Amino acid sequence: MTIETISTNRAFGGTQGVYSHQSSETGTEMTFSVYVPPHHEGAKLPVLWYLSGLTCTHANVTEKGEFRAACAEHGIVFVAPDTSPRGDDVPDAADEYDFGKGAGFYVDATEEPWSAHYRMRSYIERELPEVIAANFPVDVARQSITGHSMGGHGALTIALRTPDRFRSVSAFSPIVAPSQVPWGEKALGRYLGDDRAAWRDYDAVALIEDGAQLDHLLVDQGTADSFLDEQLRTGLLSMACAKAGMEPTIRLQEGYDHSYYFISTFMAEHVKWHAERLG
Repeated sequence: MTIETISTNRAFGGTQGVYSHQSSETGTEMTFSVYVPPHHEGAKLPVLWYLSGLTCTHANVTEKGEFRAACAEHGIVFVAPDTSPRGDDVPDAADEYDFGKGAGFYVDATEEPWSAHYRMRSYIERELPEVIAANFPVDVARQSITGHSMGGHGALTIALRTPDRFRSVSAFSPIVAPSQVPWGEKALGRYLGDDRAAWRDYDAVALIEDGAQLDHLLVDQGTADSFLDEQLRTGLLSMACAKAGMEPTIRLQEGYDHSYYFISTFMAEHVKWHAERLG
């Protein structure tokens, strides 16, 4: 569980750090950021996970997410992993922004050459939580998760598969049904193969159709998001939840796009919403 410290900065009375470690799941060095708010010595704090979207690393939300003031106010640790394995030995599709490095889709790939390193599901679900618990003052009984776009897809599917782990789930502009949109069909087909039944474990709408439930779900989606109609299709999530008897809060935010201007506008609300459920 050894980690290396890349940088630390004081922020809102707490510490914003960037760290790395050698991952057994991906077989690579992985970088992540953690904000620890001010707290009493010996305290164990709730943790909010944030999963980033296509082309991103840990750095996008760390630098532009504007979460630290809210996390300091509510006493929440904020963890931001990378979106895929990195390194010269990791296969990539260098001319495709929506596949390969930066586009791990939070799956455990089964197809060559991706299966050796692209194991982001196991990394986020098992390995990194153990690293965080061993090195930071977190209360593993109080966890929530959020994410943006591809990371919203990751947050929804990971929470639906492990409902006992998270007290609440939120997402900004999530890909809700990757089996039904071009981004997802490309990624799931190449990472997992042609058997669409295997894709359902990585599709929030399909998981809900198959019986998975979430008690506390918040989604914000901008109406001016250029990806809304083709890639995100928030309405499919609304319909699946209605059929399953779930009552999520799904908000269409007028005039907002897909960018971090949108995310940062509503980030403090999401942190507060999670804090109310984390206790």
